[in-house]
Amino acid sequence: MLCSGLFWQSACKKKNNNNGNPEDVWNIETQGIPKFTEHYLELAKIGKISRFRSSAGHDYSDFTESCRSMKHYFYPKDTTNWSNIQIYSPVSGRVTRFEQEWAGFKIEIQSDDYPAFRLMMFHVAPLREYVVGDKLIKGQFLGYHIGFETWSDIAVFVNDPTRQGRLVSYIETLTDKAFDDYRLRGVSSRNDFIISKSLRDVNPLECSGDAFLPGDSLAIWVQLQ
Repeated sequence: MLCSGLFWQSACKKKNNNNGNPEDVWNIETQGIPKFTEHYLELAKIGKISRFRSSAGHDYSDFTESCRSMKHYFYPKDTTNWSNIQIYSPVSGRVTRFEQEWAGFKIEIQSDDYPAFRLMMFHVAPLREYVVGDKLIKGQFLGYHIGFETWSDIAVFVNDPTRQGRLVSYIETLTDKAFDDYRLRGVSSRNDFIISKSLRDVNPLECSGDAFLPGDSLAIWVQLQ
């Protein structure tokens, strides 16, 4: 495993504890990306969202790519009190990590319906302390975004056949009904939120450690109406 980006620096320190069940592995190349998640926060309070593989935030890439942000940041509207944004569980599943960050907590949830998929929500001010194994239901109120210190962000990890893992866009995993709420905000396609690997590769970013250097030639954000 190539330990690039903040996610992999952490992941490489831990052995894969997957039990080897076939349902715990998903090949996105042959099986595609299922649409099974719901909103993880109050979309009405969000003004713009970063694109998958953009230069928003910091390097967060998997073992197949490097120097790109393979998650989404949700930037609140200027009129919003950031610490009042409610955070929900986007799936029914169990907590697989609950870790304190420099701002708030990271909550990681393994999906019941698609156990190869784990969703990571960052910078949460939780209602309570969650422990590994806690069961959550889709739409369950978990807490609030931490506040003005940073944006809210979410990543989706897939346990692929290599056992090294892949990162995919959360927007791609949304149900069609959930994505309709984005259409109502002026977005016509899920692809608007995604920079393809081939396009990013021919418009590469430069990194110093996990920090992006200035000079992204591609659009970073999608503005919501």
